[in-house]
Amino acid sequence: MRAKRIPLKFSVAVLGALIVVAAAGCSSEGKGGAVWTAGSSSAAPGSATPSGPNTAAPSGGSSASPSAGSTATAGATAAAWKTYSDAAKKVSFDLPSDWIAQSVTPDAGSMPGALKIEVKDAKGGYLATLHTGLPSASPADCNPAAKRPYVVVSSVPIDLPHADGDSTIPPHVVFRVIQGYKFFGSYGITNLVAGTDGQACQLRNLVVGPAGKGNYYFGDMQAVHAFATDEVVAPAKSFDTLDQAAKYVDQSSEFANVQRMLLSLKVNL
Repeated sequence: MRAKRIPLKFSVAVLGALIVVAAAGCSSEGKGGAVWTAGSSSAAPGSATPSGPNTAAPSGGSSASPSAGSTATAGATAAAWKTYSDAAKKVSFDLPSDWIAQSVTPDAGSMPGALKIEVKDAKGGYLATLHTGLPSASPADCNPAAKRPYVVVSSVPIDLPHADGDSTIPPHVVFRVIQGYKFFGSYGITNLVAGTDGQACQLRNLVVGPAGKGNYYFGDMQAVHAFATDEVVAPAKSFDTLDQAAKYVDQSSEFANVQRMLLSLKVNL
């Protein structure tokens, strides 16, 4: 079912109400929680030429375009794209031709063969990390008093290897915000239910992989929470209103490019 979209002309008060009331119809997380998706299916493929392994050189195809029936942002994407692939062809994804994809050392405790790739814009500004081979880990304890309202601003399904379970759903590329002294947003890929009744302690951009294959994430950060005033927010986004968050998803070229990049991900575990 197509994710439900609420036009930007709705008032902030109406949007705010969605934080604590689950939207009627289907939810992008599949198991409850408020959701609206900005934009429409309109990611135009960019120009491309072939690339070699372990480099971010131009390549052919338009694998980043969302599948039929899904809903993507309406923001403009870059004209020219390229494909990053590691030498062993375990992962690949498309990105704008002037963005930078660089392999770095995986986090301590990662499984053998784990990969970590950082993506930056043409000026070197951080955008996202792809990390595979993450060991299983239980989420941090969530005191009910610490839960905060959250909203799924955008959610598009993606076909990736994943585990099935009571707390998992099919993977989605999402942009979600959680309410603190501001609305804190993060984009990524997940197959985890964030919380119940529109409340959560944190929103995890993590895909639980098939048994024995490890977990992986691709997004600006592995988890986002309602930051305190003395915490560093970046690389999470912060907004004064839900309207601002929706406009970032619906209108910004940055999110349009990021979403297309995330949707292009191919993983061979």
